[in-house]
Amino acid sequence: MLFSLGSGKANMDPALINFKVLYVLTQLCGLTMIVLVATWIGQHFGGLAGTSNPGVEFNWHPLFMTIGFIYLYGNSILIYRGFRTTRKKTLKLTHAGIHMGAFILTVIALKTVFDSHNLANPPIPNMYSLHSWLGLSAVIVFSLQYVAGFVAFLAPGLRENYRIAMMPLHIYFGLFGFVLAIASALMGITEKAIFAIKTPAYSTLPPAGVLANVIGVMYVVFGALVVYLATEPSYKRKPIPEDTALLNSSSVNE
Repeated sequence: MLFSLGSGKANMDPALINFKVLYVLTQLCGLTMIVLVATWIGQHFGGLAGTSNPGVEFNWHPLFMTIGFIYLYGNSILIYRGFRTTRKKTLKLTHAGIHMGAFILTVIALKTVFDSHNLANPPIPNMYSLHSWLGLSAVIVFSLQYVAGFVAFLAPGLRENYRIAMMPLHIYFGLFGFVLAIASALMGITEKAIFAIKTPAYSTLPPAGVLANVIGVMYVVFGALVVYLATEPSYKRKPIPEDTALLNSSSVNE
């Protein structure tokens, strides 16, 4: 994803220059992370398949979770700071749209993992690992955040003072859900490596094991960059005139 370059004066701001460099680095880390996951499942675990091959169908799970629940989720968090000169109303709709895309991919990823367990012969138990507990918790937090955010910031009728009061909670739980997703992904990729890398064993660090570890490191780096860019006060987006006019218009209408 690209971001607005802003005015020439803004380009001279050292904080904004640092933000741009780190933002580009974040995107490179995120895209590399997706490519590595695709390579990992393609070269070492048979690629992708449907319900006729439940063991391989599972591979949609790490791929779609990485794209949706980590990369898109992280970029949705950064949308307000990345596109600094775009109207806030447009950013709200984009933020909600990216979240919806992430949600759809997450639902598909969950279906594939349940299929891979239920259709196996013999069936594999569901929801017994810490990875599954934390992963489902992250999905629930994400879903509740989406509904609450839509009601508070997109649906008409809620008074501005309530929206202002809800904003810190929305920001906190958004970041909390994202960090929980990263933690769950780290557990998931470790679990997959331990169970699936057998000849040679994961403990001998074969190429599949090395790649799994590198992917885990990329998860951490991407997550750390997203959280830093989203919380560093000097990188906060400043309101543009269109935002101020829209806010004043809303206040008058109330």
